[in-house]
Amino acid sequence: MATTTLSPPRDWREARRLRAWELKQQGWQQRTIAAALGVTPGAVSQWLKRAAEGGVAALRTRLRPGPTPKLTPEQRARIPELLARGAEASGFVGEVWTAPRVASVIEREFGVRYHPAHVSRLLRAVGWSVQKPIRRATQRDEAAIAAWYAERWPALKKGLMKKGG
Repeated sequence: MATTTLSPPRDWREARRLRAWELKQQGWQQRTIAAALGVTPGAVSQWLKRAAEGGVAALRTRLRPGPTPKLTPEQRARIPELLARGAEASGFVGEVWTAPRVASVIEREFGVRYHPAHVSRLLRAVGWSVQKPIRRATQRDEAAIAAWYAERWPALKKGLMKKGG
């Protein structure tokens, strides 16, 4: 009996391909292997051909590489440095880093455009997070609001309780 000396299978499909190879090494016919594993004889034929041409490793699950990143690792490493300078140093009003602002800085520095939704993924990868600005009036007077709650609100509340109760 021939056994594989590779690491354990990554998923059930890979395990099934490896089992087909083992059964073939034990002398099983392709039709019987297909019936035992619940697949078509054509699938078993393709797996065995792959293993014959590329070895048992050819039956392993291959991770797809995906697209090439737009930023180099060195450029990605510079992102926290750029953001640490502050949003105002980059020409924005207020010290809040939003995804569109970070996208703008990346485009200005590296000439690479990113959608703001992807910028948040980039930031998480380098240990940062986007910030959402607080929507408040700049002329807001916290002392006046506190005084209103302390002095005026109790009287209004008392009047509402009399009407509604």
